[in-house]
Amino acid sequence: MGFANMVETAESRSRDMQERTFCKWLNTKLEANGYPPMSSLVRDLSDGVRLIQLMEIMGDTSLGRYNKNPRIRVQKAENVNKALEFITSRGVKLTNIGPEDIIDGNLKLILGMIWTLILSEEGLSAKEGLLLWCQRKTKGYEDVDVQDFSYSWQDGLALCALIHCHRPDLLDYDKLDKTARHDNTRLAFTVAAESLNIPPILEVEDLCDSAHPDERSVMTYIASFFHAFSTMDQEETIARRVEKFAELMQSVWVIRNDYERRMQQLLAAIQSTISAWSSTVFTSSYADTKTLQSAFLAYKSTTKREWVAERQDVATLFSNVQTKLKTYGMREYVPPEGLKLEDLEERWAELTRGERERGRRINEMIRAIKEELRKKFANLANAFSARLDNLNRELAQLSGPLEDQQAYIKNLTTTLIPSLTELLQEVVDAEEEGDKANVEENDHTVFTASDLQFELSLVVKSINAKAAFIENQIVSSKQTNLSPSQLETFESTFRYFDKDGSNTLSHPEMIAALASLGIVYGEEDMDAIFNDLVDMFGAVTFEAFVALLVRIVQDHGGAEQVHEAFEGVARGKAFVTELDLRRAHLPVQTIEYLKSAMPRAEGVEGEDGAYDYSAFIDAVFDDPEDYLPNGDVS
Repeated sequence: MGFANMVETAESRSRDMQERTFCKWLNTKLEANGYPPMSSLVRDLSDGVRLIQLMEIMGDTSLGRYNKNPRIRVQKAENVNKALEFITSRGVKLTNIGPEDIIDGNLKLILGMIWTLILSEEGLSAKEGLLLWCQRKTKGYEDVDVQDFSYSWQDGLALCALIHCHRPDLLDYDKLDKTARHDNTRLAFTVAAESLNIPPILEVEDLCDSAHPDERSVMTYIASFFHAFSTMDQEETIARRVEKFAELMQSVWVIRNDYERRMQQLLAAIQSTISAWSSTVFTSSYADTKTLQSAFLAYKSTTKREWVAERQDVATLFSNVQTKLKTYGMREYVPPEGLKLEDLEERWAELTRGERERGRRINEMIRAIKEELRKKFANLANAFSARLDNLNRELAQLSGPLEDQQAYIKNLTTTLIPSLTELLQEVVDAEEEGDKANVEENDHTVFTASDLQFELSLVVKSINAKAAFIENQIVSSKQTNLSPSQLETFESTFRYFDKDGSNTLSHPEMIAALASLGIVYGEEDMDAIFNDLVDMFGAVTFEAFVALLVRIVQDHGGAEQVHEAFEGVARGKAFVTELDLRRAHLPVQTIEYLKSAMPRAEGVEGEDGAYDYSAFIDAVFDDPEDYLPNGDVS
């Protein structure tokens, strides 16, 4: 076959492919508007009816009356001419084609006219633009390199890449068999037709089995993808805009509702607190007032700080809403009545005033309560001290018959002291109440409960001592057979050894007291004497002690024997020393008493602590020559 024949054959195949492709392209327009499809461009366009129908569809207008069933050539020419004039009126340039070319079926000129229509309808005047779009969308896909609208589409991969780029949900490009040209192309045609509404105006063989796929046919088909995806992009853009607007309005709605809800809650909480403060009834109880203070301090360190943060948050929410609306040129947000920032500031100022007043009232009440507690304690303490002072003065001035004094002291012991003890407990309670209120200083008194307890103990001790003294004086007054000096010595001895102030002597105390007077008996005799006195007097009272000494003193010659005993202890000296007393193994209490009772010996040189036992004995016994016949004096 010669070169000329090869060229003619290639052109023929190209025309066949174009005719099929262009016919299918036109049929998509006709079928979409309810017209039957064409099967041959030469035959179906020859009477001008289909051409007018296509122009009305593509121009979206009516071309007026025409011959719908032309039978003669003139009628056909009128129809074709009407269509061509409409094409020209739209600014589409047609060259070298007239009505007779279409009526007579000049396929080459007819294909040229249709290609011009396709370029005008699909916007393919910028071929390079469509090619660039394909290159950008398929960039990065394995085994795809779009360089033209012919060879680059023979394996179906470029078509699959275009689909996957825009709708990855329709096919999995990575799982394609890159060598299956027909399968890949068929898959692309099927997916495009079923999911993208792009009719398969090409045949699989037109791409895969053609040595040089027709460029115009491929461009026409690819243009359908461009328009489909452009429409999709536009729809997506519109959807995104709607979605973005909806998201904006939703976010504004959420923030606005959050602002109103939180503002309402904050205002309600503040108002509730203000109302609670204004209805508080203060009492004179320190514990109640302190509880209010603790709750107030807890409020300031917790609730108040939470409200401060919440106040800032709602202000930020309001600002965010306004910023969003202003950014998109929308009308500003006006909160409902009572929920504006101004309302919050007004309520906040009211809260601040209430907080200041509540703190002042609580502090004022605590100060007043503390001052009242100070005065209460001071009044009780001062009154109690005054009673003690009066009692001390009465005791100091007590005089008259001993029996009357004894009755007075007994009344104090049985009546007044218990009463004072009860009053002191009131003082103690008042002080404890003040301690609980942290009252540290008191300018209304110099006393403490401890001071008054000590003073009362001294008064009680003084009363007991006075009672014992009066009782002993009564006993002494009945002893007419003893001299005053003897009674004084016996009484001082008794008081010295009465260590617990009970006005009685225990067994050891009695032994020590007798020994201090130089009277010593055996252990059994001492036990018998002690038991006899207890049986007779109930205890070794001063009366019992004096009775015992009277009996001893009235026995034969006691003074002489006592003198001899001291002389023996002093080893013949006219004086006795502390060392002499210790050598005699006298009890410590007895030694201490004798040291305090005996006068110092005068004119004794070289002896420190020498005592005149003779002068002491003379003071005890009226007649130093008396002796004690029944006493075991050693």
